[in-house]
Amino acid sequence: FSVPCSAILSSYLLGERLNLLGKLGCLLSLVGSTVMVIHAPEDEEVTTLEEMTSKLKEPGFLAYAAILLALCFLLIFYLAPRFGQSNILVYLTICSVIGAFSVSSVKGLGIAIKGFFAGQPVLQNPLTWILVLTLVASITTQINYLNKSLDIFNTSLVFPIYYVLFTTIVITTSIILFKEWVTMTVIDIIGTVCGFLTIILGVFLLHAFKDMDVSLGNLPQVLQNEQPVPVTRDDKNILIEVDNSSIAPEDKPKVFMLYT
Repeated sequence: FSVPCSAILSSYLLGERLNLLGKLGCLLSLVGSTVMVIHAPEDEEVTTLEEMTSKLKEPGFLAYAAILLALCFLLIFYLAPRFGQSNILVYLTICSVIGAFSVSSVKGLGIAIKGFFAGQPVLQNPLTWILVLTLVASITTQINYLNKSLDIFNTSLVFPIYYVLFTTIVITTSIILFKEWVTMTVIDIIGTVCGFLTIILGVFLLHAFKDMDVSLGNLPQVLQNEQPVPVTRDDKNILIEVDNSSIAPEDKPKVFMLYT
């Protein structure tokens, strides 16, 4: 509910405007994300930090994490100083990419907390402190760039786009970390792809037509093809009109100029 709530509250409290296409984009983003979550397989059960450590050390996840870190550094040190003030996707992509590490850290810390109350020596495990440091760094970075984005861009655009990007990255990370794609059926794969395409369409409607004045009230006038109104011009307009032809048409009035 964060997407429609942020759009509604920003329009009423901050005076920001969300047109009809933007509202449809929010709806499509929610629908696409819901379809992706429905068709995503269940997480593989991980109950101890040792199992979490073995998952984090797998080559597939290490390669994925390296790609995310490289993308994050590229965005922070190269793209953000150049295009962050003009492109809404730069700051929000940084928040979403970092979100993959924060969600993974939260899941690992949840396992550590359960083990702590069960009497396990989780404080002696180095992974616990690595997850704490990763969580603090990732959340700090997310808050920083999310606030920068909110200072520059429309709130009703920031939250839906951030929600879509963040959800997509988190689902992808969960699939790679716990290898959920192995157990996915054909129906789940098709549903996930359709949900992702729906998200893309929603973001496109939300971002591409944000400056158009489209509402339910003026929708018939926008859809109607208006005929150009003929402009009545007097003789002086005809006189100063530049014509490619060297011969004046017969239907135009002849103007004689006297010089003294």
